[in-house]
Amino acid sequence: MTGLSFLDKAHSVAQPGYSRWLVPPAALAIHLCIGQIYAYSVFNEPMTRILGITQSDPQDWHLTTLGWIFSIALFVLGASAAFFGKWLERVGPRMAMFVSAACFCGGFAVAAVGVWLHSIWLVYLGHGVIGGIGLGLGYISPVSTLIKWFPDRPGLATGMAIMGFGGGAMIASPLSVYLMDLFSSPTSVGVAETFLAMGVLYFLFMMFGVFTVRIPAEGWRPEGYIASSKGSRKMITDADVDADNAVRTPQFWLIFAILMLNVTAGIGVLGQASVMIQEMFSIQEVGADAAITTAAAAGFVGLLSLFNMAGRFFWSSVSDKIGRKNTYGIFFLLGAVVYFMVPAFGNMGSVVLFILAFCVIMSMYGGGFATVPAYLRDMFGTMQVGAIHGRLLLAWSLAAVFGPSLINYLRAYQIETVGLPASQAYSFTMYIMAGLLLIGFICNVMVKPVAEKYHYNYRHPKESATSEAVKEKVNMT
Repeated sequence: MTGLSFLDKAHSVAQPGYSRWLVPPAALAIHLCIGQIYAYSVFNEPMTRILGITQSDPQDWHLTTLGWIFSIALFVLGASAAFFGKWLERVGPRMAMFVSAACFCGGFAVAAVGVWLHSIWLVYLGHGVIGGIGLGLGYISPVSTLIKWFPDRPGLATGMAIMGFGGGAMIASPLSVYLMDLFSSPTSVGVAETFLAMGVLYFLFMMFGVFTVRIPAEGWRPEGYIASSKGSRKMITDADVDADNAVRTPQFWLIFAILMLNVTAGIGVLGQASVMIQEMFSIQEVGADAAITTAAAAGFVGLLSLFNMAGRFFWSSVSDKIGRKNTYGIFFLLGAVVYFMVPAFGNMGSVVLFILAFCVIMSMYGGGFATVPAYLRDMFGTMQVGAIHGRLLLAWSLAAVFGPSLINYLRAYQIETVGLPASQAYSFTMYIMAGLLLIGFICNVMVKPVAEKYHYNYRHPKESATSEAVKEKVNMT
């Protein structure tokens, strides 16, 4: 391992005079790549023609079979982030980002072999399990590093990186289509070749992040930075809580519920946005002239993706000004009102109000992802914030299952059992989503500063005294 010693945590400590603004590009390099998972659906249709080439063969995979790739990847993302979080804090971001690149891009290679052999289990292993581990490590390692570099603006810092995860699909989607067209032939749909090409391209790009990332020296603080306890900053701690004790606090589980409820409300709509707008504004409901076509619905989905990405940067930056608790208060109250009004906008036949409503919802969905790492930093400090964030991402895994299921099953119940037309089948679901957000608002109100008994320096006074001495020495130099 001596040849890889540059990956050691000790070798990634920034030298005096290093600009912290060089770190966000390294984080963005990772998140723009792993954000490819949001564009995975572009492979679904071609992968139903692996054997038939021009049309599906009876032995080809079905869409329901392929849909599990995305679900497995997201589940493993949350599970691996939780499992490897403390390891990340121990070995540092450079090693974690390298392993992320190896797993994420190696997953492409394994999946390509799976396509050539027509083994769905190899594809599940490659893109779902191995690639999912790369997703989890790649998601939390840059975020943890940025929070340490930007104690004065953690929301802005995490927003810059997580915005990349939301926008990665905007690069991956056209790139995937272009490569499949390039590699397609009378004997291949070009999927396996595209997997290999993207694995190589993404590995090179992610290695830029690996080589350029740095961590601050022990005790480093931005010039002129003074922690304040006034106003909204009374919720920001100067103490640290380790990951094992963080999960014993009520604050962790309240924030867990906050993230899960916010994501559940957003991800369910995101997965059904195209079908929803076409059914609510169908020819039968609004007439041929005002009906939403398939092409227009695709444009609506693209618009939601833009607001999802922009919201990650906007809301996380706003949270630095008004506080994380106040920001989530806006998410839940405004979101509940908007969800409650959506059925009325549909009944009015107002496409503009309907679209605006969901653009606001998607901005807060993305903003919730980008703001929660800073919320954790406020509550638990920076010492093991990456590990704590990793464990919290299990809330995302649960929401990814619960949100779409809630939308799909309630819609089916309203149509098949109650007998409502498709255009009205979403009304009850929207009210349920509004109710979930109100529960989230209550959870957010209940968040208070962490009790001193959980603080690391309270539980380990001797180690903390030594650490403070080191910090004082660093500050003097």
